[in-house]
Amino acid sequence: MDVLDWLTAALGEDVVAAGVLSTDPALLDASRGDRSGWRADGEPRAIVFAASVEHVQATLRAASEFRVPVVPRGAGTGLAGGAGGTSGSIVLDVSRMDRILEIVPEDQLAVVQPGVINSDLNAALEPHGLFFAPDPASKAVSTVGGNIATNAGGLLCAKYGVTREAVLGLDVVLADGRLIRTGHRTVKGVTGYDLTALFVGSEGTLGVIVGATVRALPIPPGEPRTLGALFPDVRAAAAAAARITAARLRPAVMELLDGPALERIAAYLGEETIRDAFGATAGTSHLLVQFDGDGATADAEAAAALIRATGGTVRVAADAAEGERLLAIRRAFHPALAATGEVLIEDVAVPRSRMPEMFDAIERISERYGIPIPTVAHAGDGNLHPNFVFTGPAVPDEVWEAAGDLFRTAVDLGGTLTGEHGIGVLKRRWLADELGPDSYELQVKLKSVFDPLGILNPGKVFG
Repeated sequence: MDVLDWLTAALGEDVVAAGVLSTDPALLDASRGDRSGWRADGEPRAIVFAASVEHVQATLRAASEFRVPVVPRGAGTGLAGGAGGTSGSIVLDVSRMDRILEIVPEDQLAVVQPGVINSDLNAALEPHGLFFAPDPASKAVSTVGGNIATNAGGLLCAKYGVTREAVLGLDVVLADGRLIRTGHRTVKGVTGYDLTALFVGSEGTLGVIVGATVRALPIPPGEPRTLGALFPDVRAAAAAAARITAARLRPAVMELLDGPALERIAAYLGEETIRDAFGATAGTSHLLVQFDGDGATADAEAAAALIRATGGTVRVAADAAEGERLLAIRRAFHPALAATGEVLIEDVAVPRSRMPEMFDAIERISERYGIPIPTVAHAGDGNLHPNFVFTGPAVPDEVWEAAGDLFRTAVDLGGTLTGEHGIGVLKRRWLADELGPDSYELQVKLKSVFDPLGILNPGKVFG
């Protein structure tokens, strides 16, 4: 009996006949990559479309019995190659586990399965006056389980934090098929080690998330106030963002587009769109700031004054509709780049005060390697997304060399390799450099405690 025979018996013939277990070549091929453009070599052995916790447990028991690697997968929207089905593996797809099990407005929490789409959860919370704060750009298609596995962020991180701050507890199936529950439904809870925080961002290397208790926040009162500004250079825009933070203002959104990014967006949307938004087309960098809550109007006025004092031309949106038009400029970043070539979307973070230096470094690296690197930043938390534009389909060696230069620069500035995308496959070669030998060794040993056979997402994160 091989692993698929064992798994078929464990799942049941009727379950397998319903399509839970598949060896369809087209499905296997589709599971090899994600939105980063990376694709695993070879072909997975099978894919399990788990519809229940029991399906996940059966898969992991079979994999443990036969020492077969398992690659957990959600919507496949990752940007680091972390969920690509590798050769000979079983891909464990949990996207069909998509039920919102419970919403408790009194406790401001929800209990969900991992396949729930981020925006669907928010749609369910809205009638209760609540929202789920993690706000990745992929929120219309990415799953809550994927948000948790990568500790995803997004535009609202500046005020509301990344996914870790929104997770109260988890249901996790371990490598041997055991189900454990971590965390609490209470606001406070410090019993034992914080395993919930450990699983958040673990990229499927420690266990498979099959349920989550997440924090929901009250929808801020009133109408948000949005402003957009143009600057003569990106350093001035970064300085203005730093001044807004230093003034103790708390924008919900603060996004920075450098000159190459704004140039491509203008070409994609039309120069008139930028002119209509700002009343002018002059300027090479764009700062978008949005405040919510009771003090939004006063905070927006204070931020506008700081922007003008830093050399920016600012426009405060008159209403929510105009604010949405300003936000649309930021949201056009990725489609505008995709229209000009293949794109490697990267992710580093530096202390907010070092953002001007990081933008200077990106410009130098772009010139040194002759590669366009349009960049957008979550300026409120120092998280930059340099995007390498190239002629594909494969990422050229010089792009990886430029990326390595960029990663090392971020770490040298006191920053990190990734603020929200994760390590996956694409950044594992630089991981030990950031962590240092002792911390790296400790983390490898920690993985072996949860996954002694090394079957959970092998080749990802720690290689």
